[in-house]
Amino acid sequence: MLNVSRPYLIKLLETGEIPFRLIGKHRRITYEDLRNYRRRDDAKRRAAAGELAQLGQELGI
Repeated sequence: MLNVSRPYLIKLLETGEIPFRLIGKHRRITYEDLRNYRRRDDAKRRAAAGELAQLGQELGI
């Protein structure tokens, strides 16, 4: 769903970007938490793209 590597996903979980719970050795993530992370990440990407576009216009690129 997120289209990221397993090590990157584990990093997101361990840093608290995506909440999870442990069941034995397995990490469980709710679908709602994944959707929330995806929304936040998409918003960050759009903001960064907008800033780059604005900077490009200011520089005349």
